[in-house]
Amino acid sequence: MSSNSESNSKKPYAGLHIDTLAVRAAVDKSQYGENSEALYLTSSFTQPDSQTAARRFSGEEDGYIYSRFTNPTVASMEQRLALLEGAQACIGTSSGMSAVLLLCMGLLKSGDHVICSRSVFGSTIKLLGSEFAKFGVETTFVSQTDITEWEAAIKPTTKLFFAETPTNPLTEVCDIKALSHLAKGCGAVLAVDNCFCTPALQRPILLGADVVVHSGTKYLDGQGRVVAGALCASEQMVREKFIPVMRSAGMSLSPFNAWVVLKGMETLSIRMQAQSAQALSFATWLETHPKISRVYYPGLESHPQHDLAMAQQSGLGGAVLSFDVKASTPEEARRKAFTVIDKTQLMSVTANLGDVKTIITHPPSTSHGRLTEEQRHKAGIEQNLIRIAVGLEYLEDLKRDLSLGLDAI
Repeated sequence: MSSNSESNSKKPYAGLHIDTLAVRAAVDKSQYGENSEALYLTSSFTQPDSQTAARRFSGEEDGYIYSRFTNPTVASMEQRLALLEGAQACIGTSSGMSAVLLLCMGLLKSGDHVICSRSVFGSTIKLLGSEFAKFGVETTFVSQTDITEWEAAIKPTTKLFFAETPTNPLTEVCDIKALSHLAKGCGAVLAVDNCFCTPALQRPILLGADVVVHSGTKYLDGQGRVVAGALCASEQMVREKFIPVMRSAGMSLSPFNAWVVLKGMETLSIRMQAQSAQALSFATWLETHPKISRVYYPGLESHPQHDLAMAQQSGLGGAVLSFDVKASTPEEARRKAFTVIDKTQLMSVTANLGDVKTIITHPPSTSHGRLTEEQRHKAGIEQNLIRIAVGLEYLEDLKRDLSLGLDAI
């Protein structure tokens, strides 16, 4: 069930494979019987009478009211993603970071404590460590992979565990089941950012997570067209914690963006499989390059959490990898990383990921550029780090393109 529509319990979704759900799950067709889900570009919905309007605004009766929090196109996207994740409900948001904002606003208050991996996306670190700190929410950042650090950080006020697996950009993998056990033991909610894997590879709720966080901007769309986000959770949590905040704060997903993500999910599984295969071949090649000191990719046997990743991620490593170029000093490291990136001619130099076009970026100066050098160092993000989100181009073309940069250092 989505956050803003009636349950579609009459539809035969039970027992269907995730690939079928990705193509078929949606709200009911309109009276016109459209085969491709309709795009409802309207800010509001007319009501048959005042009494019905009053009941719908008060929540006594289901019905579409205002597109800030109820829209059929958004509801289709929410229903589809919830089913793919194995969740009871989903709520769409205007971006991935607005999903994290909604999560925190819905679950936390002044005096509460959060435990978060120090290896998560830079904006998440800033939001929790700086913005919410202004309102009295304390955050302790711990190792992504050391469960004893999470356990040692627990306080009586701990309300939320936040993890991202694999992490951006070092692809560290946490043990979701172990974190779930720990969170439940202290009465905290476990939220897992599933952006890198998507439900095509990993379903955190089935491993014990309470909330799954998504940036629909990435692989759910798959072609870099729109910005979107979502939270998947229980029906009760979505209705009682997230929808009230959405109605007041309005970090709403637009119907058009929801429709684009909805259509993107139809090809999610085949894209993730193909891009993961490309990334594994690319990472294997990079491991043998004489100018690279280390490659970070869960699909490689050299990855510290390889076995865990293969168990949690349906045997696939995802489409994002990172690597360190060899360098002696931070200044040399940054110069060499910039040279590698700037000499490429095919790859897109941008900080996004999840596109069918291969993307190359320098995380220390882009996605994690707002962090202090100390924060980056603790997270293992040094100036010689380059991240590649592997797309669907011909693999040998990508190797030749990156070689232009590597040969120049």
